[in-house]
Amino acid sequence: MIVVTTPTGQIGRQVVTRLLDAHDASGALARLRVIARDPAALSARVRDRVEVVQGSHADPAVLKEACQGADRVFWLVPPTPGADSVEGHFRAFTEPLCEIIAAQGLERVVSVSTLGRGVARNAGLVSASLAMDEAIASTGVHYRALCPPSLMENELRQVASIRDEGVFSTTLVLDRVLRLCATRDVAAAAARLLLDGSWAGQEDVPLVSSDHLTPEGMAGVLSEVLGRSVRAEFASIAEQKAKLIRFGATEAWARGYADMVDAQNAQGFYGASQPTTPDLAPTTFRQWCEEVLKPAVLQSQN
Repeated sequence: MIVVTTPTGQIGRQVVTRLLDAHDASGALARLRVIARDPAALSARVRDRVEVVQGSHADPAVLKEACQGADRVFWLVPPTPGADSVEGHFRAFTEPLCEIIAAQGLERVVSVSTLGRGVARNAGLVSASLAMDEAIASTGVHYRALCPPSLMENELRQVASIRDEGVFSTTLVLDRVLRLCATRDVAAAAARLLLDGSWAGQEDVPLVSSDHLTPEGMAGVLSEVLGRSVRAEFASIAEQKAKLIRFGATEAWARGYADMVDAQNAQGFYGASQPTTPDLAPTTFRQWCEEVLKPAVLQSQN
């Protein structure tokens, strides 16, 4: 039995799709169960093919029910800007999982984490994610932490600005390499591991595209793909923090974001020193722009 959390989320829904596609291709797949706050948000294909437990995977009772008889779990702590504490938010999800691992004998956990282990310090959201890994690993469960750097899909938040002003803004240093990964490659890695019952031990799995782009270089790719000038514009961390709060984030969450960006700029754990892993993260930024961002920009014009 495989349990998938966040099945309606950006990564989780792709994991479920890949698992169902694998079943259709081979005819053999362990039973699949998902935890969903809103089962109505699942596609008809998913609702018809999987078991659904309604609720949050931070709820110990919900998680216990979902993991009954399961041996593999896809784990992702959803970002929640309304959380009162970044660290508390990650603990609220992770502590019940650790208890379930001990009580119900889960064999393997595949989680979405981040690059930065051994480097990131006082890094807000990144530090909280790495602490999650340590807590899960401490149970002794077979564990793979998927570790992407900056997700390409982050740029989808700026479709309107790119379309209307030819600008994408960033709080990261404009002329410093920023390592990237597409969510499709995170989902593909997760599905492969969930379908493979032979791996053991605990390891990080870095997922880094072959790109060697600065934010300014990313703007150049955007310009070429969209056929119009796009420039990267630096936004101060204070400006971005204030914007997050205006849009409903708590002070604690906005501070966690600011600490993360401060650490990225100062410590470089998403930078050029990180080796690429194109076999595991084959999607390039140009390919992603052509297949995902450009259609999103065009659709937003309608």
